[in-house]
Amino acid sequence: MRYQISGKQIDIGEALQTHVKTELEEILSKYAGRPTEAYVVFSKSAHEYICESVVHLSTGLNAQATGKATEIYAAFDASSEKMDKQLRRYKRRLKDHHKERSQPVELSDAGSYILESRDETDDSGQDDGAPIIVAEMEAKIPSLSVGEAVMQMELASAPVLVFRNEKNSELNVVYRRDDGNIGWVDPKSSG
Repeated sequence: MRYQISGKQIDIGEALQTHVKTELEEILSKYAGRPTEAYVVFSKSAHEYICESVVHLSTGLNAQATGKATEIYAAFDASSEKMDKQLRRYKRRLKDHHKERSQPVELSDAGSYILESRDETDDSGQDDGAPIIVAEMEAKIPSLSVGEAVMQMELASAPVLVFRNEKNSELNVVYRRDDGNIGWVDPKSSG
């Protein structure tokens, strides 16, 4: 497994890196069969340390957690507790479905763009209707069942997930609704 442990404008010592690797290996050995890589980034905001952790699993799913505390080790511990909880839920759901994915999740390449937000009071007169692209990135669209897509969205604590439905190979979307429920968009093919 590959680890990338870094700090944003703060130094990360060898002892902290060893602690992070040891704790993550312990958590992942309990729940995840074959994790492939882990990214842990430490930063500081005012008096708090922030630890953001992302673990890529061989099944194509990602687990993501963030922890905050006044001490850097406590921030990592808060993040690892959330990661532990997510992976425990993920494993329980896999057991509940009595289905283990035998093949890794197939990923499709896609473009991801960040568009400039438009100020409604902007009277520059240069509104041709085309949005201004601020950044362009590569994205991966997984082929999942609807249940796996909901699980992936919850693991990543994301508000929305675009995926290719394994049943019909169409692009689908699951999202968290304001009422707390999950919405699912499944376009009907025009045929």
